[in-house]
Amino acid sequence: MELYQLIAVIDREKEPRLEEIFNTAGTTVSLSQPASGTAGSDILARFGLDRTEKRIVYTIASQSQQRAIFQMARKLLYLDIPGNGILAAIPIKSVVGRQTLAYLTDSEVTGGMPSMNFEYELIVVVLNEGFSDQAMDAAREAGAGGGTVLHAKGTGGKRAEKFFSVRFADEKDMIYIVAHKDEKNAVMKAINKTCGPGTEARGVCFSMPISSVMGLRSRVTEETES
Repeated sequence: MELYQLIAVIDREKEPRLEEIFNTAGTTVSLSQPASGTAGSDILARFGLDRTEKRIVYTIASQSQQRAIFQMARKLLYLDIPGNGILAAIPIKSVVGRQTLAYLTDSEVTGGMPSMNFEYELIVVVLNEGFSDQAMDAAREAGAGGGTVLHAKGTGGKRAEKFFSVRFADEKDMIYIVAHKDEKNAVMKAINKTCGPGTEARGVCFSMPISSVMGLRSRVTEETES
């Protein structure tokens, strides 16, 4: 069965309405955590991630639920209009255990694989607390528009410290950046150069594919301008 992790970045006051949308669609899992945006005012219209208080809300959805949630988010929260937040769907490759799968899908197990044609990816950066601005400055110079910062505490052991000089058991910042596939490599390389394992930030950067995304302005390219 096709399953997706949906990640929404919205203003705090919109969270109850989004939870209602998830419940209406029939999803069984919903998690929420506070965050803050990093985008400057010049790109707020594109990403909807200024420095106001945000919430990141997660759920697990089937293909039909994902479509229903995107439709309701468009009609009720206007997330298709840049500046109102972002909603992204990340395909889930596997689930451990029949009971877990039945719980996530309400026992509605059918065939299907998520689409593998991805225009956007979610870049995740984990780095020492206090270096998120430095990482975002590097990301913007490489073409990123904005990101969302989370506070976290690592639980990693000696292996990460041995190979990367990274102590995950310290206070950390996490950054989520939605990037077009053509921009992703440059953004990740810039972050790694400025805040990678060999720097004081001790950052680790990786990406995950996004199968659907809502809330981003269409990219302007040389072809569309000509």
